[in-house]
Formats: sequence, C-alpha cells, structure tokens
Amino acid sequence: MSDPTPHQDSSSTIPQSAIRNPQSLDFMQFRIDYAQRSLSESDVDADPFHQFRTWFDQAIAAKAHEPNAMTLATATTDGVPSARIVLLKDLTAQGFSFFTNYQSHKGHELESNPRAALVFYWPELERQIRIEGSVSRTTIEESDDYFSRRPVKSRVGSAASPQSQIVPNRQFLESRFHELESLHPDGNIPRPSHWGGYRVSPTRFEFWQGRPSRLHDRIEYAKASPHWLIRRIAP
Repeated sequence: MSDPTPHQDSSSTIPQSAIRNPQSLDFMQFRIDYAQRSLSESDVDADPFHQFRTWFDQAIAAKAHEPNAMTLATATTDGVPSARIVLLKDLTAQGFSFFTNYQSHKGHELESNPRAALVFYWPELERQIRIEGSVSRTTIEESDDYFSRRPVKSRVGSAASPQSQIVPNRQFLESRFHELESLHPDGNIPRPSHWGGYRVSPTRFEFWQGRPSRLHDRIEYAKASPHWLIRRIAP
C-alpha cells in the first residue's frame, strides 16, 4: 500500500447549476472516479485488527476529520434497522468500544438484539471499513474509567440528558444541566448507572478501497476460529 496522500478536491464534481438552483438537483451528476491507490490480498495483514490499525493510522496522517467517527447500525428483534454516528473510544483484541446511554434508542435495540454493524468512511483516502459482530456491555470498571476521563461538561451533559426520550423544549435540558452543575460544583459527578460502554466483537471485516470505473477493491475477513479467512469479493 502506498502512503496516504491528501484528498483530491472534488468540488468540480458539483455542477454550478445545482449550486445556483438546488431545487433542480440531478443526483446523477454527482460523480467521483476513485484513483488514489489499490488493495490486494497480498497487501493486507493476516490479522484484521492489525490491518484496521494500519488504515486508521493512515487516516490520522491524512488529517481525516474525526477518524474515529463510525456509523453504528442496530436493529429491532423483528429486523427494523436504525443507524447513527458514534465515536470509537477503545480498541482491543476483544473488539471496538463506544459509550452511550443504555436507555437510548440504540441501547434498547442492543439489549434485545445484541448484534451490530459499524462503518468507518475516510473520503480523504477513498476508503471505508465495514465491521459486523456481536455486542456486549463493557465492564463497570471500563465504563467508570472512561466516564471519569471525560471533560466535566460532557459528564454533566451525559447525566442530564434522558437520551432519545421526548422532551418539551431545549430549556428543559439546559435546566437539568445547570441543576446538576450546581449539585456538583467540584465537577466530580458520578457516572449514572444507565450510562456506559458497549463492545462490538467482530465476526466479519471488509476493507474497501475506491478504484476507477467502480471496480473497487474489497477484501473480506471472515471469522473461522482461531483464524480469519481472507478473500476478495466483487464490487
């Protein structure tokens, strides 16, 4: 794999007519031909976690905006999906961890259907990584440790927000925030029991590299304990 290079300016792919009149957008006109680099089976590490770290480090070097941002897709027990962006906060041999309110929409779905999919997208490198796996809560100690290292106002915000619930207005949230601030002037607010981490333990990875003519490179890792099967799949 070649070293990362800055993302090419794609502004020329947006028609000036669309900028002047967004009501007449023709989405067929939005098109980028990917040509920065390639990916072959001989390029990748035998361990997908090591391969992920290589690409993640290159995303940092390319100054990707929030390289740890990832789409988290969950589903209800009857298969109704939902997705949102969350931030990767820990990576170990056991999996990818993020933190949230257990009583949120995603929390309820993960408790009843503990499987998820993740997507990292780095347009600067014309790359994405898809991950699928089972989900479990992090330990209480892990959640406590992460919560204690968050900025004070982030801790207050997490404790004040009844995430995903309907609230009357923003003033309601701000009042709860300021009330908690006054109760803990030293900033030492405890972690709420309904807030903590989840860990996605992968059973599948897919590394996607954009290529010309939409003949993208896709290398899949499928879990075959204790090893991983590596194979190319068609774009």
